[in-house]
Amino acid sequence: MVLSRPNCGFSYIELLVSTAIIGICYLIYLGPGSHGYEIRARAKCASNLQQLHLSLALYAQEHEGWFPRAQGATSSEAPLSLLVPQYTTDTSLFICPAGKDSRLPAAKPFDDRRISYAYYMGVRQDDSAAETPLISDSQLNAEPKLAGDRVFFEKHVSPGGNHRAFGGNILYADGHVETLESSAATRSLVPRPGVTLLNPKP
Repeated sequence: MVLSRPNCGFSYIELLVSTAIIGICYLIYLGPGSHGYEIRARAKCASNLQQLHLSLALYAQEHEGWFPRAQGATSSEAPLSLLVPQYTTDTSLFICPAGKDSRLPAAKPFDDRRISYAYYMGVRQDDSAAETPLISDSQLNAEPKLAGDRVFFEKHVSPGGNHRAFGGNILYADGHVETLESSAATRSLVPRPGVTLLNPKP
């Protein structure tokens, strides 16, 4: 008498259920909006800002120590667009990976488009103290902020919501990036006289 062996494999239904559970776990722990995703996006954003600082430093060396300035600028696009294409061709650096802004054409000035970052226009390279902010994720407004004041929105709204409740990044003139874990400033972000904080276009 031959005994039949029980089928030890997955059924099609079991396979579908297992795949669905794995997909849900991925979305919860690693997908957009998850804490893990936001940490990675914030780290990539900080890397963007540090790479931008190299381009800004090259620009300043050729413009008597001044970081980009655009007369009559009302948003951060006009002065920062001066970096392209001579000082960088990588326009992806101007878009926060956690934001909702559209990609920019490569190696083309973008003063008619929208970027993700706010810019403190009027800073000189010799102002490179660790307390001098230069670029940040877009801020909720263009007002000076004291320590403890809100810098960013906690929702995906423009401006100021690149990283939602997960804070944001600030690049200082000496090239270091401070990552805020929440929407509140950890130090004063008051521009010195002659410096204007410009947010991206609405």
